[in-house]
Amino acid sequence: MKDVLVIGAGKIGGAIAAMLADTGDYKVAVVDRSSEQLANIDHHPAISTAPLDITDEATLQAALKGKFAVLSAAPFHLTGKIAEAALKGQVHYLDLTEDVASTRKIEALAQNAERAFIPQCGLAPGFISIVASDLASRFDSLDSVRMRVGALPQYPSNALNYNLTWSTDGLINEYIEPCDAIVEGKQVSVPAMEEREEFSLDGVTYEAFNTSGGLGTLAKTLEGKVRTMNYRTIRYPGHQAIIKALLNDFNLKNRRDVLKDLFENALPATMQDVIVIFATVCGWREGRYLQETYANKIYAGMFAGRKMSAIQITTAAGIATILDLLAHGRLSAKGFVRQEEIALADFLSNRFGKVYDPDLMRMRQAG
Repeated sequence: MKDVLVIGAGKIGGAIAAMLADTGDYKVAVVDRSSEQLANIDHHPAISTAPLDITDEATLQAALKGKFAVLSAAPFHLTGKIAEAALKGQVHYLDLTEDVASTRKIEALAQNAERAFIPQCGLAPGFISIVASDLASRFDSLDSVRMRVGALPQYPSNALNYNLTWSTDGLINEYIEPCDAIVEGKQVSVPAMEEREEFSLDGVTYEAFNTSGGLGTLAKTLEGKVRTMNYRTIRYPGHQAIIKALLNDFNLKNRRDVLKDLFENALPATMQDVIVIFATVCGWREGRYLQETYANKIYAGMFAGRKMSAIQITTAAGIATILDLLAHGRLSAKGFVRQEEIALADFLSNRFGKVYDPDLMRMRQAG
């Protein structure tokens, strides 16, 4: 059994711990500064919990001692401190951050690291970069890469057509911070909440617009190799217009604490959600202009013996898959590892990553 430390006992951290412990291959220690959050972690012989303030460097180093890896499910603004501790403690580091600045800091830390540093191991950024990179590899030359992901309620019931399904801080960060894109072959920064589009999938109409962080490191990897590349978040129509009014007309983009309070006290959370993933790549192969697409919807369900929301399943399965590949020698064990360096076939064949295989899911539903 490999000993791992999960930092953050929220819904995602709890799902990660449950998935890993259920295999019998991992011993999981979960830490959080909130005793209330720790009390919600599943009781399992392979899971232990302890209160810990990660701003206390000595205590954090003690918790890391002897661990194979640390998995950060903490808010994005804490990832840098955890990565620094992992470097000092010589343990592998994985996180779920969507924050661009945090990822750049981790990349810098990893330059001479003796262990692997793998940020952005969730859904978007994360899996969406793996699938887009795989699609892009099928072409002789590229024209466009379009990546679209949304975590949505199955049964929207308010004007925003939205329920809280994951980190409020992360959601706000995506709605406010600048977004990476490639335009005419060059990496540029574009504003969040702009360039709205509509599309339909399985008879349902969605809107999509720029949000920060979803491209991960893929923009840097494909700069100069593709004419156009962008990432947009999927919502039901009408969401973007209201959010833009809150951010700009009410100036809540400069009052994040107020915006967070509004979201958490006016938007109910839900376990009845659906993840929509839509990636399309266009380019040339053998002289023909062609398109390749990955489209999938993943719903809430049972995993590791417990009911999980779709965002729990996809996010926790993402980081668990990458930990598994690392533990089995399928990834570089030192330095900075980009999501697009991970083979899609390896990911989908993994015991956790199979939740992203649309063919397997269709077979299960048919059975």
